[in-house]
Amino acid sequence: MTETKELVKRLADKHGRSRESLIPILQGVVQEERFISSETMTEIARELDISAATVYGTATFYSFLDTQPRGKYVIRVCKTISCSMKGKHLIMQELEDLLKIKVGETTPNKKFSLLETNCLGWCHKGPAMLVNDEAYTELTPEKVREIINEYMNK
Repeated sequence: MTETKELVKRLADKHGRSRESLIPILQGVVQEERFISSETMTEIARELDISAATVYGTATFYSFLDTQPRGKYVIRVCKTISCSMKGKHLIMQELEDLLKIKVGETTPNKKFSLLETNCLGWCHKGPAMLVNDEAYTELTPEKVREIINEYMNK
Protein backbone atom coordinates (compact mmCIF):
# COMPACT_ATOMS: atom_id res chain seq x y z
CA MET A 1 0.00 0.00 0.00
CA THR A 2 1.41 3.42 -0.91
CA GLU A 3 2.07 6.11 1.70
CA THR A 4 -0.84 8.15 0.33
CA LYS A 5 -3.28 5.24 0.64
CA GLU A 6 -2.04 4.49 4.15
CA LEU A 7 -2.45 8.11 5.25
CA VAL A 8 -5.96 8.43 3.79
CA LYS A 9 -7.04 5.09 5.26
CA ARG A 10 -5.69 6.03 8.70
CA LEU A 11 -7.49 9.41 8.59
CA ALA A 12 -10.73 7.77 7.41
CA ASP A 13 -10.46 5.21 10.21
CA LYS A 14 -10.12 8.11 12.65
CA HIS A 15 -12.75 10.50 11.23
CA GLY A 16 -15.16 8.16 9.46
CA ARG A 17 -16.10 7.65 5.84
CA SER A 18 -19.15 9.89 5.51
CA ARG A 19 -19.26 13.13 3.54
CA GLU A 20 -19.01 14.98 6.88
CA SER A 21 -15.57 13.41 7.33
CA LEU A 22 -14.15 15.12 4.25
CA ILE A 23 -12.93 18.36 5.85
CA PRO A 24 -11.32 16.69 8.90
CA ILE A 25 -9.56 14.27 6.55
CA LEU A 26 -8.35 17.12 4.32
CA GLN A 27 -7.13 19.00 7.41
CA GLY A 28 -5.30 15.88 8.56
CA VAL A 29 -3.55 15.57 5.21
CA VAL A 30 -2.42 19.22 5.34
CA GLN A 31 -1.21 18.75 8.90
CA GLU A 32 0.90 15.73 7.94
CA GLU A 33 1.98 16.52 4.38
CA ARG A 34 1.74 20.35 4.31
CA PHE A 35 -0.53 20.25 1.22
CA ILE A 36 -3.12 18.10 -0.58
CA SER A 37 -1.87 16.61 -3.85
CA SER A 38 -4.11 15.55 -6.75
CA GLU A 39 -3.18 11.94 -6.00
CA THR A 40 -4.32 12.36 -2.39
CA MET A 41 -7.61 13.97 -3.47
CA THR A 42 -8.31 11.02 -5.76
CA GLU A 43 -7.53 8.57 -2.97
CA ILE A 44 -9.84 10.42 -0.55
CA ALA A 45 -12.63 10.27 -3.15
CA ARG A 46 -12.13 6.50 -3.46
CA GLU A 47 -11.98 5.95 0.29
CA LEU A 48 -15.14 8.02 0.99
CA ASP A 49 -16.94 6.87 -2.18
CA ILE A 50 -17.60 10.43 -3.34
CA SER A 51 -16.64 12.18 -6.57
CA ALA A 52 -13.13 13.53 -7.06
CA ALA A 53 -14.80 16.80 -8.11
CA THR A 54 -16.40 17.08 -4.67
CA VAL A 55 -13.06 16.54 -2.95
CA TYR A 56 -11.30 19.00 -5.29
CA GLY A 57 -14.06 21.60 -4.92
CA THR A 58 -13.88 21.42 -1.13
CA ALA A 59 -10.08 21.42 -0.99
CA THR A 60 -9.76 24.44 -3.27
CA PHE A 61 -12.59 26.42 -1.65
CA TYR A 62 -10.97 26.81 1.75
CA SER A 63 -7.81 28.94 1.86
CA PHE A 64 -6.27 26.95 4.71
CA LEU A 65 -6.41 23.72 2.74
CA ASP A 66 -3.32 24.13 0.60
CA THR A 67 -3.40 22.29 -2.71
CA GLN A 68 0.15 23.11 -3.70
CA PRO A 69 3.43 22.71 -1.85
CA ARG A 70 4.24 25.51 0.56
CA GLY A 71 7.28 26.48 2.55
CA LYS A 72 8.10 25.27 6.03
CA TYR A 73 6.62 28.51 7.37
CA VAL A 74 3.39 29.70 5.73
CA ILE A 75 2.77 33.38 6.35
CA ARG A 76 -0.87 34.40 5.92
CA VAL A 77 -1.60 38.12 6.09
CA CYS A 78 -5.16 39.27 6.70
CA LYS A 79 -6.53 41.17 3.70
CA THR A 80 -9.71 42.61 5.22
CA ILE A 81 -10.57 46.29 5.05
CA SER A 82 -9.89 46.61 8.80
CA CYS A 83 -6.29 45.42 8.45
CA SER A 84 -5.86 47.48 5.26
CA MET A 85 -6.94 50.62 7.10
CA LYS A 86 -4.41 49.88 9.84
CA GLY A 87 -1.43 49.57 7.48
CA LYS A 88 -1.55 46.09 5.98
CA HIS A 89 0.13 47.38 2.81
CA LEU A 90 3.22 48.37 4.84
CA ILE A 91 3.33 44.88 6.36
CA MET A 92 3.08 43.22 2.94
CA GLN A 93 5.80 45.47 1.54
CA GLU A 94 8.09 44.62 4.46
CA LEU A 95 7.47 40.88 4.05
CA GLU A 96 8.07 41.00 0.30
CA ASP A 97 11.29 42.97 0.82
CA LEU A 98 12.57 40.67 3.57
CA LEU A 99 11.70 37.41 1.83
CA LYS A 100 12.33 38.65 -1.72
CA ILE A 101 9.10 37.05 -2.94
CA LYS A 102 5.63 38.27 -3.88
CA VAL A 103 2.25 37.14 -2.54
CA GLY A 104 1.55 33.56 -3.60
CA GLU A 105 5.22 32.66 -3.91
CA THR A 106 7.58 30.46 -1.91
CA THR A 107 11.23 31.25 -1.26
CA PRO A 108 13.72 29.23 -3.33
CA ASN A 109 14.92 27.43 -0.16
CA LYS A 110 11.31 26.36 0.56
CA LYS A 111 11.42 27.98 3.99
CA PHE A 112 8.67 30.63 3.56
CA SER A 113 5.45 31.02 1.59
CA LEU A 114 3.63 34.36 1.57
CA LEU A 115 -0.16 34.42 1.19
CA GLU A 116 -3.05 36.78 1.77
CA THR A 117 -6.16 35.39 3.39
CA ASN A 118 -9.59 36.52 4.46
CA CYS A 119 -10.30 37.53 8.04
CA LEU A 120 -8.15 35.89 10.70
CA GLY A 121 -10.48 37.06 13.47
CA TRP A 122 -8.09 39.68 14.83
CA CYS A 123 -9.63 42.81 13.25
CA HIS A 124 -9.57 44.66 16.58
CA LYS A 125 -5.78 44.17 16.72
CA GLY A 126 -4.84 44.54 13.05
CA PRO A 127 -2.88 44.35 10.98
CA ALA A 128 -2.57 40.64 11.70
CA MET A 129 -0.80 37.61 10.26
CA LEU A 130 -0.32 33.93 10.97
CA VAL A 131 2.95 32.09 10.65
CA ASN A 132 1.71 28.51 10.42
CA ASP A 133 -0.63 28.46 13.47
CA GLU A 134 0.97 31.32 15.43
CA ALA A 135 -0.95 34.63 15.36
CA TYR A 136 0.81 38.00 15.37
CA THR A 137 -1.19 41.19 15.79
CA GLU A 138 -0.79 44.97 15.87
CA LEU A 139 2.00 44.61 13.37
CA THR A 140 4.45 47.27 12.30
CA PRO A 141 7.23 46.87 9.73
CA GLU A 142 9.74 46.76 12.61
CA LYS A 143 7.78 44.08 14.45
CA VAL A 144 7.51 42.03 11.24
CA ARG A 145 11.27 42.27 10.72
CA GLU A 146 11.90 40.91 14.25
CA ILE A 147 9.40 38.06 13.79
CA ILE A 148 10.75 36.98 10.40
CA ASN A 149 14.37 37.20 11.59
CA GLU A 150 13.49 34.77 14.40
CA TYR A 151 12.05 32.29 11.88
CA MET A 152 15.03 32.74 9.56
CA ASN A 153 17.31 31.66 12.41
CA LYS A 154 15.31 28.49 13.18
